[in-house]
Amino acid sequence: MPQAKANGLTLEYETFGRPQAPAILLVMGLGGQLTLWPDSFCQALAEAGYYVIRYDNRDVGLSSKIDEAGRPRLMRAGLAYTFGLPVKAGYTLDDMAQDAIGLLDALAIKHAHVIGTSMGGMIAQILAAKYPKRISSLVSLMSTSGNPRLPGPAWKIRMRLVKRPTTQDRETLILHAMGTWRLICSPDYRPSEQELRASVERGFDRSSHPRGLARQTLAILASGSRLGLLAAIRAPTLIIHGAADRLLPVAAAYELAEHIAGARLEIIPGMGHDLPEPLIPRIVASILRHFATAERPRLRARALSYQPALEANAA
Repeated sequence: MPQAKANGLTLEYETFGRPQAPAILLVMGLGGQLTLWPDSFCQALAEAGYYVIRYDNRDVGLSSKIDEAGRPRLMRAGLAYTFGLPVKAGYTLDDMAQDAIGLLDALAIKHAHVIGTSMGGMIAQILAAKYPKRISSLVSLMSTSGNPRLPGPAWKIRMRLVKRPTTQDRETLILHAMGTWRLICSPDYRPSEQELRASVERGFDRSSHPRGLARQTLAILASGSRLGLLAAIRAPTLIIHGAADRLLPVAAAYELAEHIAGARLEIIPGMGHDLPEPLIPRIVASILRHFATAERPRLRARALSYQPALEANAA
């Protein structure tokens, strides 16, 4: 895969579609590599006439690691966050948003639709609010404003995210990751054990960097709430969230819709904190309809042209 110099870092990225087509930038969530964006999702958007870019955020995958930021101390940071105290972090979500802008610059892309999932949705909010001329529209998938008053994950999930296994061999880490995904995945669309293991192994063998995941967690905690920032978003916004999300309960989606002017909200029953393959056609169709309202009328045909494919999948 190609790499680009962006914001003083090296970012690994991959593209689908024609570079001349309208661009979509995909921003992944906490600890997630670009490969967590399903190939079917990327290919469907490209086939609808878009230039799709997915990339590894800093500190994960094959992008630059920020090891000079030191060893992250999650338990200490979590306590500080709980009691409203400042959280020290080597970088913030604003820095990660600058990475995204740097990638667009490196690819000579003046503006793009941005789709962010979970932490990526937080970064996408910052992009839409602070770089309005670069963002054609915003899609927030299973994300949040960072408001500490919102309902959070169950204590079992919280502890799972901050406590790593004591042994670091490959099998232990893979089983730990599989256990985490079982807790947060869509209850109505659970992958088989074989599918889950294959997905986790693919990511582990591509890159494993637990400290990077921990530093990204610190970045989320240190960045705080974006409630005040959401009012600055003027880009057409679509919010998609699972009704059964146990990591970021659905109240987060309703709050985003309340604070982003004109945002459209879609709650999907049975969906958790993942992108299950059976829901890809529905999610892609919603996104293409959203893009159609944000673009010139002659581009509306992209959304309509995808409808037969959606109907074929439904059949």
